[in-house]
Amino acid sequence: MKIVVIGGTGLIGSKTVAKLRERAHEAFAAAPSTGVDTITGEGLDAALEGTSVVIDLANSPSFEDEPAMEFFQTSGRNLLAAEKKAGVVHHLALSVVGTARLQDSGYFRAKQAQEELIEASGTPYTIIHSTQFFEFMGAIARAGTQGNEVRLSSALIQPIISDDVAEAVADIALGAPVNGLVEIAGPDREPMDRMVARFLSAAQDPRVVVTDPASPYFGVVLEETSLVPAGKARFGATTFDAFLGRGDLRT
Repeated sequence: MKIVVIGGTGLIGSKTVAKLRERAHEAFAAAPSTGVDTITGEGLDAALEGTSVVIDLANSPSFEDEPAMEFFQTSGRNLLAAEKKAGVVHHLALSVVGTARLQDSGYFRAKQAQEELIEASGTPYTIIHSTQFFEFMGAIARAGTQGNEVRLSSALIQPIISDDVAEAVADIALGAPVNGLVEIAGPDREPMDRMVARFLSAAQDPRVVVTDPASPYFGVVLEETSLVPAGKARFGATTFDAFLGRGDLRT
């Protein structure tokens, strides 16, 4: 089966392409560097010719409100239109657990708009809502840093390693479209402030985490369960302790 992975050269995309190829599928990593641009439409029709499944893992290069909305709407419309012409039978997109609860953020409003385009497209689809990646812990710390302090909410998080995300994406892409949401998360659920403090300690980073319930998460003041699955979810196998033990942490 031919599967096109939009954003196929990125962190999740490259791992997803590798896992699909291991299973003997023809997986094409679509990105501007490989001649496919979902914003301009360049190379899109040719890439999708004969394609059964499209996996959209592309992300906006900007978290600012207007650029993010422009990216997800333009890319989404171009991609879904090209899929209709190609006869794609399963569109899969990666989004974020809690997107509908995070609408005070322009970035998450853009992700919601992307999901609404998919739902209205008429193409059979699956939207995967993932929790934060383990590899994103450094970015969370940077976003909350003020001097030598990292001010963070104590809201719960349940991050997942990128390898487990790619495994889930590959599995779900090869299954039947659910025409709805599937949630994935890591095995460990803890308050954000505590988990980031453990991450910084393991990375020998001297910054001090300060618990601040009013500290926004990328523009959103969180409720306790804003960032964790609301119901049934698929859980990755890799624990946070196993990730911390790898010794190559980037803050």
